Amino acid sequence: MVSNARIPPPIPPPQPKIPKFKIALCQLLVTPDKERNIAHARKSIEDAARKGAKLVVLPNLSKYAEDIDAEAACPSISMLSEVALCNAITIVGGSIPELAAGQLFNTCCVFGPDGKLKAKHRKLHLFDFDIPGEVTFRESDFLTAGEEPTIVDTDVGRIGIGVCHDIRFPELAMLYGSRGAHLICYPGAFNMSTGELLWELMQRARAADNQLFVATCAPAQDPNTSADYITWGHSGLVGPFGEIIATAGNEETTVIAEIDYSLIQFQREYLPLEVQRQGDMYKMVDVLGGNAQ
Repeated sequence: MVSNARIPPPIPPPQPKIPKFKIALCQLLVTPDKERNIAHARKSIEDAARKGAKLVVLPNLSKYAEDIDAEAACPSISMLSEVALCNAITIVGGSIPELAAGQLFNTCCVFGPDGKLKAKHRKLHLFDFDIPGEVTFRESDFLTAGEEPTIVDTDVGRIGIGVCHDIRFPELAMLYGSRGAHLICYPGAFNMSTGELLWELMQRARAADNQLFVATCAPAQDPNTSADYITWGHSGLVGPFGEIIATAGNEETTVIAEIDYSLIQFQREYLPLEVQRQGDMYKMVDVLGGNAQ
């Protein structure tokens, strides 16, 4: 029996084509040199594929905007498509600035083993903060927020996508869980302050609350201490118990770990949170409906 705390009722995760596989989190050093970043990402993806990874997750690749829909003129997208096809893997391609209709989005693209673009997620929650007398930062001054959550069926399961600050919002992860996600991937780049306080905490909370896997991938920390923005790093994989399966430090590295989706069912049978929710006191309403892309 399922409680009536979600509208529409939650969808159980579908049977994935590959229920147990290796995931690679490529924590790359991202530089101002766009061509170098793309070539370095390609090599890291190929190395991960040779080590058996069926899913590769990247951090942000560039600060230079591209028109994703014009694939032939979009070097990052062309590379991701080609390397996914050549290695027969699924890629969650980090994030890049996307220029569309005169607006700038922070966008993550997902490619299947056929090299085709399967989904495109535009960051939903923009990071604005103001500490009086110390620092002010407003993404909303130059970015446009996306308008739809993104969940996609792949060979390696049903995956929800978030970008960086999206991880701070439990409602989005709940929505993905309700739509039958096995895994949520969050490319992100928390800074040294928010990273130390919140990065691991958010990953574990999103995974444990929804009894699914969470994977994050951040850029490596720039050893140049005068860099404009110093990232926390610490890419990781968290399981449906909220347990840390694998994590990086702040250096450039590729973390390879195993995902076994049978742990989701085990955890949900052991602790049936969905049955225990109190729909007579609170409800989560998925206003856009529950269909995966």
